[in-house]
Amino acid sequence: MIFGKYTFKLKLKDDAILPFYKGSTFRGVLGHALKKTVCALKHQTCATCILRKSCTYALVFETAHAVEMPDLSRVSSPPHPMVLEPPLTGKTNFTKNDTFECTLILFGKINQNLPYFIYAFDQMGEIGLGKRIKGRRARFSLESVVHGEETIYNKQEGSITTPSRLPVLDLMPVDFEPKDRVRIKLMTPLRIMERQKERANLPFSLLARSLIRRTTSLLNTYGDGEPELDYSYLAKQAQDIQVKENQLSWFDWQRYSARQDTKMFMGGLTGEIEYQGDIAPMIPFFRMAEKVHVGKNTAFGLGKIQLK
Repeated sequence: MIFGKYTFKLKLKDDAILPFYKGSTFRGVLGHALKKTVCALKHQTCATCILRKSCTYALVFETAHAVEMPDLSRVSSPPHPMVLEPPLTGKTNFTKNDTFECTLILFGKINQNLPYFIYAFDQMGEIGLGKRIKGRRARFSLESVVHGEETIYNKQEGSITTPSRLPVLDLMPVDFEPKDRVRIKLMTPLRIMERQKERANLPFSLLARSLIRRTTSLLNTYGDGEPELDYSYLAKQAQDIQVKENQLSWFDWQRYSARQDTKMFMGGLTGEIEYQGDIAPMIPFFRMAEKVHVGKNTAFGLGKIQLK
């Protein structure tokens, strides 16, 4: 599966008040700017629009209506071909000229539409972010876009260059990976379960099912098809993995949904957890999930993990 990771470097033109977790805010404004940029039939709904299967906005934000699943697919609904990683800082008050970074991750052929995303980010800067201050949301300027060590856009030149090479993600094992113990850090809230009354916990079997579902659905939809896996073997192995150390906690947060015109209360696990047992069969899934995230609401940047 083709994988593109693009870092957008932004500079504030105004003071800003942003939420503690910024993923929903950035994704909401990006959706508004992208639709304004690419939508040719302004009064159509995506579900009935005849252009939806080739429209950048529909493919990313109305994926269920725009992407056709392969025949005999195990996936009931196609995953979004995008993950937006907001600035991870918990800082909420910013001042004019502060800089920060936002990362856009794209899967498959949607990488060919990168110029639309770059232009949409530029338009986001004029729309503004966060709470209104003196009647206006905070504007910003798009300074540059970087892919790896390659600058593909900068404000001074005002032109976009195509990345010279995009990596391909797969589930190939690596010989030197750990075999019997792994520690996972949850960088952003992980949503794969409801809030628990007792101490926050994450059984390995539950995490394994989510990892397999996420990675295989992406490969099935945007890669070369569903990989050949022994699902019963993986499930059996996962049952035998034990929690060695648990430093997880539950994080609650709230977002506003413009589509539903309501506040939504969301939550997920954060912290670190260590597992012990025959980890080797699942390591490729962890390595891929480090790049594509795992769990629900990955398009907001949730479910970012790190293998330690």
